[in-house]
Amino acid sequence: MREYVVILNELAQALRPMSWGVSWFEELASEEQFAVLRDLAAFSTQAGATAEDGPESVFLAGIRPTHTPAVLITRGRLPEQLAKIINLPLGERVKAFRLLIALLAVADQRRRERYCKDGCSHTWHQLGDQRIWKQPPPDHHGTA
Repeated sequence: MREYVVILNELAQALRPMSWGVSWFEELASEEQFAVLRDLAAFSTQAGATAEDGPESVFLAGIRPTHTPAVLITRGRLPEQLAKIINLPLGERVKAFRLLIALLAVADQRRRERYCKDGCSHTWHQLGDQRIWKQPPPDHHGTA
């Protein structure tokens, strides 16, 4: 498992502030950013994201409905739109990151309400019981 999977789930569950997540994401190398976006798209799909989740995700992400990732996610055919979003140019990546975190949050919240309301064994649903992060993101040397 990639070590950032916990970070992505903590961001989607609002256990870490989005400002922290954006700083963390911006510090990643281009290839790592792409991998994070790809994994977020996959996690969202696994959580049951639908095209109808697009508008709510745009709102939660705090991006404008006219921004490219927002336009794409609201066009339907979610798998095709996710592929386009993760392949957007570097200048669109932070918006894509914010949007995909929000999409995961929307889809996973629905999954929790439908399938996990009486408890579950998903480790990512137990993160809030373990810790809530409030420290700044680590610098490029891995120290806080």
